[in-house]
Amino acid sequence: MRWTDSLSGLTGALSALAVTDAQGKTLDADAAFEILSGWVRHCAQSKGRLYFVGNGASASMASHFAADIAKMSGAPAEVFTDPALVTAIGNDDGYENVFAIPLRQRMRPGEVLVAVSSSGNSPNVLRAAEAARELGGKVATFSAMAPGNKLRALGDLNFYIPAKTYGMAESGHAALLHHLVDLFPKTS
Repeated sequence: MRWTDSLSGLTGALSALAVTDAQGKTLDADAAFEILSGWVRHCAQSKGRLYFVGNGASASMASHFAADIAKMSGAPAEVFTDPALVTAIGNDDGYENVFAIPLRQRMRPGEVLVAVSSSGNSPNVLRAAEAARELGGKVATFSAMAPGNKLRALGDLNFYIPAKTYGMAESGHAALLHHLVDLFPKTS
């Protein structure tokens, strides 16, 4: 594959961003980012927390963007990537629960979960989204690959790009999350 093919593939996937709400209604991307940034601002003002989850490269993104958004917005943010936590829960309660269990211990109504999954079908990310909804949290999902992936139906806001490879999905999600962070210009 040539570089220009990769570039046009990523541009095409990002240009085809589809955002839906909890009822499956299509939203304008800028309006959706405004809603999500409003949730972040509310957390910053109320000292509510943001939680970020993902696997593999998406876990790295979760950690990266939790740090960036906390720094730029002032909202406390958490990720559940501590090896002792992940391996203890995975061993004792199953890997599908590594995010849902700590989320159930911490999340309060009105707090926000950002769930990132390239496939949109990772059982542990799905369980986290379900737990957040049960706890009265707001859920923003970032997925790719198949348009009918399970995660895309679990968020209050669902950001989906039709990327067909993990590289394109991960690069696209990074671009979307950077856009969110850039909505909070550093003032000091």
